[in-house]
Amino acid sequence: MSNTIKSEGYKKLLDCKEQIREKTAFIPKAAIVLGSGLGGYAEQMKVEAEVAYSEIEGFPVSTVAGHDGRFLFGYIEGFPVVMMKGRVHYYEGYDISDVVLPIRLMGMLGAKILILTNAAGGVNLDFQPGDLMMIEDHISIAVPNPLRGKNMEELGVRFPDMSQVYDRSLCHIIEKIASEQQIDLKKGVYIQCSGPSYETPAEIRMFRKLGIDAVGMSTVCEAIAANHMGMRVCGISCITNMAAGILDQPLNHKEVQEAADRVKDQFEQLVTGVIGKIKEI
Repeated sequence: MSNTIKSEGYKKLLDCKEQIREKTAFIPKAAIVLGSGLGGYAEQMKVEAEVAYSEIEGFPVSTVAGHDGRFLFGYIEGFPVVMMKGRVHYYEGYDISDVVLPIRLMGMLGAKILILTNAAGGVNLDFQPGDLMMIEDHISIAVPNPLRGKNMEELGVRFPDMSQVYDRSLCHIIEKIASEQQIDLKKGVYIQCSGPSYETPAEIRMFRKLGIDAVGMSTVCEAIAANHMGMRVCGISCITNMAAGILDQPLNHKEVQEAADRVKDQFEQLVTGVIGKIKEI
């Protein structure tokens, strides 16, 4: 097939990009996705432009409490950043290609580095609510691969290498900043489940045997899509609750928000410190 014939998925991306460019010419160098309960970090940004997802025709819109649903363009520590204040999830009913559309779009707008954040359940018994965990690797078995179907040759190769999704130099920066700020940073493996129901105690026991440290309903598909198109990726999980069966209590979304609020200052200091260091590389 001729390289001049673009896939429908890529044409949709180009259309969304054009709609944003009609609203702002801002070119970010990094992208940040704010997870559940972490949207308050947007206050740290010197905002130059805002674009609500609902203003972009064909763009998936977040329907979850705690996810505002807008792109913010501006500066953190003088560094040009695009921020997703709220993400979309597979469990909201979107096709997986739409779930990762915002990630691909931020890359096409100029972002070369992606910082993923999320609220996660602690699977590792050494964790506790309020911990921050740097994602060292992930397991993806419970959601469709976002690269399934016809490959978007304009973005990346058909069979991308996944041996180092989470950029080692970015991970080193996260560790260094956490040490300087005396944050007890955990490290581990994250798994994305489809949701929206929380996992069962039996599933959590299985995950622990597989070497998984934290579980959530996002992030992995985004990391795969970003890696495919050559973005440098890093990730931080906020452990907002212990996963099912560890504590003798039911899980609820309110608990996620409350735990994120408790760790808000540490989280913001860590991310700001990381961005301040990233701008030097």
